[in-house]
Amino acid sequence: MTRFALTLEFDGTPFMGLQRQAHGPSVQQAVEEAVERVTGEQAIMHAAGRTDSGVHALGMRVHLDIAKDIAPFRLMEALNHHLRPDPVAVLDCVEKPDDWHARFSCTGRSYLYRIANRRAPLTLDANRAWLVPQPLDAEAMHRAAQALVGRHDFTTFRSVHCQAQSPVKTLDLLSVERVGEEVQIRAAARSFLHHQVRSMVGCLALVGLGRWREEQVAEALAARERSALGLNAPSAGLYFVRALYPDE
Repeated sequence: MTRFALTLEFDGTPFMGLQRQAHGPSVQQAVEEAVERVTGEQAIMHAAGRTDSGVHALGMRVHLDIAKDIAPFRLMEALNHHLRPDPVAVLDCVEKPDDWHARFSCTGRSYLYRIANRRAPLTLDANRAWLVPQPLDAEAMHRAAQALVGRHDFTTFRSVHCQAQSPVKTLDLLSVERVGEEVQIRAAARSFLHHQVRSMVGCLALVGLGRWREEQVAEALAARERSALGLNAPSAGLYFVRALYPDE
């Protein structure tokens, strides 16, 4: 068996999420079915992280174990052929040692959240950004975000369905920047809780709209209660950007 590490880009709009779901299509199902068409094997895909329905990826790392003797480039080309018309692309494919694991070897994950801050409806970016027509104060959002950086109990920003053993996480980066009509929020950590990024973005948007004081983000964090959450941002604006590994 050869362990292949793939880098995936995908539009999450038509999927119920990255992991296989009994009630609808998933990215995992699309990739595994493509692998079976290429190799005749039923390989299981393991990913660096999970994404919900409608969440996108610019560089999701996954791995599969395949018995067929095939070069990484040939596998990548064949998978991209058989993935059509699903909006999933293999950007890179390399061989890895048997002890390398897309999830457990990962030492860092980063996300991007895009807010389209304009009055006009979205056309090209429909389902790929959160449309907020009212003006946002990105500088106030960035200042408020810094209260969340560091090691904290993120219970307030954790989904009730989160399966993580502990709500304590260390957030390495949370930045907010205006780029033209777009407000971009970037987050980086070793790992995240379910809905953590979307929950943080929702509260920061309330600050940007002037509905929350900047200090209320820190107050929500300190409450350690999901009921203190102001808003959970929609999935359409969220992108898994990159997974980090010590050997890369």
